[in-house]
Amino acid sequence: MNRESLEKVLRSLREGDLTVAETLEQLKRLPYEDITFAKLDHHRELRKGIPEAIYSPGKTQEQLVEIARRTLARKGEAVFTRMTDESYLNLRGAFGDEVAWYPEARIVTVGTEERSIKGRVLVVTAGTSDIPVAEEAAVTCKLLGCDVERLFDVGVAGVHRLTSNLGQFESADVIIVIAGMEGALPSVVAGFTDKPVIAVPTSVGYGAGFGGMAALLGMLSSCSSGIGVVNIDNGFGAGALAAIIVNNKARK
Repeated sequence: MNRESLEKVLRSLREGDLTVAETLEQLKRLPYEDITFAKLDHHRELRKGIPEAIYSPGKTQEQLVEIARRTLARKGEAVFTRMTDESYLNLRGAFGDEVAWYPEARIVTVGTEERSIKGRVLVVTAGTSDIPVAEEAAVTCKLLGCDVERLFDVGVAGVHRLTSNLGQFESADVIIVIAGMEGALPSVVAGFTDKPVIAVPTSVGYGAGFGGMAALLGMLSSCSSGIGVVNIDNGFGAGALAAIIVNNKARK
């Protein structure tokens, strides 16, 4: 339940369209709903401005469908990350147009409403192989009310590709930089801009990259200031953080 949904319920009570009992029924599960295998945080949208997010791997098809059903019954929103084609088709078959699919980002949403745009996020990748994580970040930002621009394949192996596109930095409120291998790109980007930079290490690279550990440690050890680092391949976390920064800036 988001702020607008709660205001609608309270207005309906005031205007007599809902009884006290009906209002209590809608509000009684506001903090969370216990469905045994999960506790759905219906309050998260109201509290943080971010809908309930469900990490899909490890959950059965039946569990995913039940989470979506409970969310829609509450007229809520949910974001499912790392979804497979099979899981999407299963949800689509159960709930039709209530389900949206972002295949490059591996994200499925149910019940989401379009938000007003509060600001702009630039999503930058070192290489083409980083795009799946970049799309997870970009779609998350878009869902949470950010205009998103993309700048792909501008890694340090040909830094002229980056420097010829520095004009895109100026219109951004936040820059998300995604890189594997040695993870050098966020340091370079942060050296060119006064915008906050969110660095995302990816598991892209050869053996000595240790599945993204080399990139993670490189980003944590950056000599450029103004960088925050999220976990390996965590595009959703980067997008959520960028949206929180943008939305808080918009309130001022």
